[in-house]
Amino acid sequence: MRQLDTKVTLLLNVAHAIDHMFLLIFAASVTTIAAEFKFSSWEDLMPYGAGAFVLFGLGSMPSGRLGDLWGRRRMMVLFFFGIGAAALLTSLAQNAWQLAAALGLIGAFASIYHPVGIPMLVQKARNPGATIGLNGLAGNLGVAIAALLTGLLIKWIGWRAAFAIPGALAILCGMLFARICPEETEAPSKRSGGAKIALPPAVLARAFTVMTATAVTGSLLFNFTTNGNPQLLSERFRGVIEDPAMLGALLAMVYAIASVAQVVVGRLIDRVALKPLYLSITLLQIPLLMLAAHAQSWWLFAALLGVMTFIFGAIPFTDAMVVRYVDDRMRSRISGMRLAISFTFSSTAVWLLGPLVKGMGFSALLWTLALIAACTSVVVLLLPDEKAIRESVPQS
Repeated sequence: MRQLDTKVTLLLNVAHAIDHMFLLIFAASVTTIAAEFKFSSWEDLMPYGAGAFVLFGLGSMPSGRLGDLWGRRRMMVLFFFGIGAAALLTSLAQNAWQLAAALGLIGAFASIYHPVGIPMLVQKARNPGATIGLNGLAGNLGVAIAALLTGLLIKWIGWRAAFAIPGALAILCGMLFARICPEETEAPSKRSGGAKIALPPAVLARAFTVMTATAVTGSLLFNFTTNGNPQLLSERFRGVIEDPAMLGALLAMVYAIASVAQVVVGRLIDRVALKPLYLSITLLQIPLLMLAAHAQSWWLFAALLGVMTFIFGAIPFTDAMVVRYVDDRMRSRISGMRLAISFTFSSTAVWLLGPLVKGMGFSALLWTLALIAACTSVVVLLLPDEKAIRESVPQS
């Protein structure tokens, strides 16, 4: 199978931006929606968004299986149309439970992208690390767009437009993708393939355990920060900046700058040993989270920029491990299993965020995240030594 057309590659990267953007529109608009639905505070409404992240995780396993056995192109068409329609439905919600159900539908369709879109993107990539890094940049620009665009649309039109307008654009992208992406001649599971590094079964099992465990801790950090940052900025900038559109622009700036880390890390993954690079990035998260726990105003902005740079910078590693160690014929299924465990577990972050902040405040929460980052570092130490494996095992 030849490399993907440039336009198809672009749309697959746009899809990653859509995926993360749609999952965070609610977090960026929760204060406004809470006021309209007569909730006393955003913390009380926040748990209603947890279903989206639960289904985002649980849906990854069937999505990955269908991607390998039915076809990745078909699943991506379903992704674009499904998530767009779900966002339009969310814009029509009249109460918290309708909102929760519609957000759950967004999460279910969002579950398609990671186990299907990324394996499709890297299946014939010459430099998979760089490809994953660029794709990660696109995904986190979606996070930035959610912060910026949602704030602007709420200010100019209302929170419903923050779901409806991106939803319509996602459907248009789906129409374009269906038109320009050629049909697959056979499902990925029927192709010839092979892992870049052939691991012995016991070592592969250990690598899969590390992939899953680090994905859990990494997703917890990602979910707690990206869902909590809008309210964290609002609290720590009180009396300095209170315009939601301006705060959204500041947060978008943090995400946009931090996203560049994924491009840098992606290129490094193709050139240096994975384990020490990954360990360095996770260790640097710890002091920065501690600093953010007590920073105020512009000092928080600087600390948050560092925190998100290294949280985003850690994201490419799990996908890089799948590409490096897993045969393309089953990458969507392996990714789906890993993501189902990690995303479902980490969805508790969305459920707990409001009650935790209400009960103990952002400072204690950020110290807890520093502890989670330390756990990630310990798990990374269990990664196999690639140099020893290359010397002892014939590679495919």
